[in-house]
Amino acid sequence: MANVPWAEVCEKFQAALALSRVELHKNPEKEPYKSKYSARALLEEVKALLGPAPEDEDERPEAEDGPGAGDHALGLPAEVVEPEGPVAQRAVRLAVIEFHLGVNHIDTEELSAGEEHLVKCLRLLRRYRLSHDCISLCIQAQRQGFTMLPRPQVIRLRWPPKVLGLQNNLGILWSEREEIETAQAYLESSEALYNQYMKEVGSPPLDPTERFLPEEEKLTEQERSKRFEKVYTHNLYYLAQVYQHLEMFEKAAHYCHSTLKRQLEHNAYHPIEWAINAATLSQFYINKLCFMEARHCLSAANVIFGQTGKISATEDTPEAEGEVPELYHQRKGEIARCWIKYCLTLMQNAQLSMQDNIGELDLDKQSELRALRKKELDEEESIRKKAVQFGTGELCDAISAVEEKVSYLRPLDFEEARELFLLGQHYVFEAKEFFQIDGYVTDHIEVVQDHSALFKVLAFFETDMERRCKMHKRRIAMLEPLTVDLNPQYYLLVNRQIQFEIAHAYYDMMDLKVAIADRLRDPDSHIVKKINNLNKSALKYYQLFLDSLRDPNKVFPEHIGEDVLRPAMLAKFRVARLYGKIITADPKKELENLATSLEHYKFIVDYCEKHPEAAQEIEVELELSKEMVSLLPTKMERFRTKMALT
Repeated sequence: MANVPWAEVCEKFQAALALSRVELHKNPEKEPYKSKYSARALLEEVKALLGPAPEDEDERPEAEDGPGAGDHALGLPAEVVEPEGPVAQRAVRLAVIEFHLGVNHIDTEELSAGEEHLVKCLRLLRRYRLSHDCISLCIQAQRQGFTMLPRPQVIRLRWPPKVLGLQNNLGILWSEREEIETAQAYLESSEALYNQYMKEVGSPPLDPTERFLPEEEKLTEQERSKRFEKVYTHNLYYLAQVYQHLEMFEKAAHYCHSTLKRQLEHNAYHPIEWAINAATLSQFYINKLCFMEARHCLSAANVIFGQTGKISATEDTPEAEGEVPELYHQRKGEIARCWIKYCLTLMQNAQLSMQDNIGELDLDKQSELRALRKKELDEEESIRKKAVQFGTGELCDAISAVEEKVSYLRPLDFEEARELFLLGQHYVFEAKEFFQIDGYVTDHIEVVQDHSALFKVLAFFETDMERRCKMHKRRIAMLEPLTVDLNPQYYLLVNRQIQFEIAHAYYDMMDLKVAIADRLRDPDSHIVKKINNLNKSALKYYQLFLDSLRDPNKVFPEHIGEDVLRPAMLAKFRVARLYGKIITADPKKELENLATSLEHYKFIVDYCEKHPEAAQEIEVELELSKEMVSLLPTKMERFRTKMALT
């Protein structure tokens, strides 16, 4: 290196970085990694110019450099040793080159070579990893490569592609190889390093690229801090993914929440992506019935999404969001769907808390929950203080303003339920603006099904039977057209769901009409006809559902699949009950209906005897079926005797 000016070495390094950042689509189609290979060649030249690694570091056995090696790898303390002197300085510069070579090989899908370079990088930094000069590089090297890990479904954070392309690590590389626990060790080691550094040193550390910058181009303290905090934020993000894969969902949610909070604190976020991540995180809280936290995430999502187009582009957001209207409308629709789930789940949870054993409102349970309401309100402030809040100042106020318009408490009566219903319905209309039947069939149907479910749970809180009937009628009106548009060959499962739901809506309407008729001394023929028509419609859709289970030869299966076992048994039970509810003045027809009803009850009893696992799915219905199998033959015999006498 003595014969080569230092400025030329730095120039080669900067040229390599520039080539590394060339987007793949800008390379020739037949040479997708051309820029990466050119960058690698320059990095190898710089490495050669720097000379061999110091012997005392280079000769350490590789086995010592794994995630379980050393005094700090599992979170044990490390000493702050600054790399002073020419030998130490050369070791750190070589570590920077090894790091970028590791990234380069991973980018070109040469994972083993990438790992080798990253391990060399860590070996060179071993003594100095907690120093002002090396902490950032050490953390980045320990977590290189995670971007290829498949995203989980329950919690998922989306990051802009360029961020993913530039920030990778050993923890990531190991996760690609399904060595999740190894990845966890690397990433937790990086987290411990960051925490120890901030406690013992605290000043913004040197960015790795500064090793090859002239003094006048070195970064400011503010820029160093920004880059270092971004490195740590990414580490938290990757830890969230690892915990997700390990099914440590509480921890995964905590790290997702912390990641989003830090992005706001450091003003390093993409509004559309941040908002969808926060809305997605709300679904975890909804599943855990943590409605205050879910509401906070969704309210923050709304506020940040509203910033779209107002924040100037950065290296993380290379294009203005306003230039991608389709993405904007899609994310808006996705956030709306998360709000729908919030409203629906909160209402359903209230229903479960207040219903009796036949699914009707239990006034005693309702009174008990009213008594608990004051306690819930008294605890609200303490819960807020424990929760991780997004934003500060004006942003925090804006989020709170959205939160205050939405309840997180279970609705206790129709008026409270109606407020949630109207909010959910607002977001249904918003979601349907993007998720239309043409192009987004499955998504559109799910939104419509959620809309139907909102009406269904609202009907639970309604005390007026006629109004309840109208709500179920609305459900049918929105669901029936879907059965016409869908090809059952391609959408079999969806068709089954809709058929079952329509049948159940007709079934509920019929029950309500029967209850209304029972209050009248002498129901007129119009009411009787209405009840029979609803009965007929319910039978039609339950039968369509049951027929969909038949094989190509129209034979009903001897063994019903686990995924449709409960709905199939429920359909059989309700068909049996429906035949017993048909109103007719013809004794012969009534006897036929009772015989058909008995046939379906017997099917349930016989099937559960042959398949004991089915009994666990329909315990209540099975007991009632056994009772009816015992009673109906006697009733039918009385009918035969009566018919013989007349």
